[in-house]
Amino acid sequence: MPANADLFFEALAECPLVAILRGLRPDDATSIGGALIDAGIRIIEVPLNSPEPFVTITRLAGLATGRAIVGAGTVLDTDAVARVAAAGGQLVVSPSTDAAVIAATVASGLVSLPGFFTPSEAFTALAAGAHALKLFPAEAGSPAVLKAIRAVLPRDIKVLPVGGMTPESLAAWTAAGADGFGLGSALYRPGDDAATVATAVVRFVAAVQPTK
Repeated sequence: MPANADLFFEALAECPLVAILRGLRPDDATSIGGALIDAGIRIIEVPLNSPEPFVTITRLAGLATGRAIVGAGTVLDTDAVARVAAAGGQLVVSPSTDAAVIAATVASGLVSLPGFFTPSEAFTALAAGAHALKLFPAEAGSPAVLKAIRAVLPRDIKVLPVGGMTPESLAAWTAAGADGFGLGSALYRPGDDAATVATAVVRFVAAVQPTK
C-alpha cells in the first residue's frame, strides 16, 4: 500500500482543495463526506474543536477508503497526534509551527501539514519534517506575500493558503505559487445539508479545474 504521504500528494494533484469541516457532527459525517467525495474532493480535514472529532474521523475514514484522504485539523499536541492515528486519520493539520507535533506526526506515519506565516516558521516546519505547508491565516497576507516566500522555499514544497478563499480569488493565489487551498466556512458550516455543501463544492472545483 502506498505511504500516506504518497496518497496525500496524489489526492492533491487530483483536486487541490482541502475540505475543512469545523463543527461537523458524527451523525452527519456520512452524508456530508459522501457529498464532498462525489463532487470531487479528495482531502478532508476535521478540526479537533468539533463535536466528537475522533468519532467523525473514524466514520469518514471508513467512507473514504480508496477515494479520499481523511485527517484532523487544529492538532495542538502530540497526544492528539496519537489519537488521530488511532481513529484512522492519515493527515495532521495545525494552525501553528510546532516541531514536536510535526515530529510525532511523521513518526506515526501520518502526513504533516503545519501552519506558518513567516519564512522562519516555514523553514522550522520543514526542518522538523513537514510534508507540506499551510499558509495561515491567508486573510492576513496576500498573493504577493506568498510569491515572496515561495522565492526562498524549495521548489518541490507544496504550499496551501487557508482562510478567506473564494472561487474568484483562487486564480491570483495560484499564479503566486499556491499548490492547493484549505476551504472552511465557504464550503461547510455546521447545520448545512449535503445538497448545500455539494453546491458550494461545485463552484470551487470549477475554479481549480484549469490549474489541475
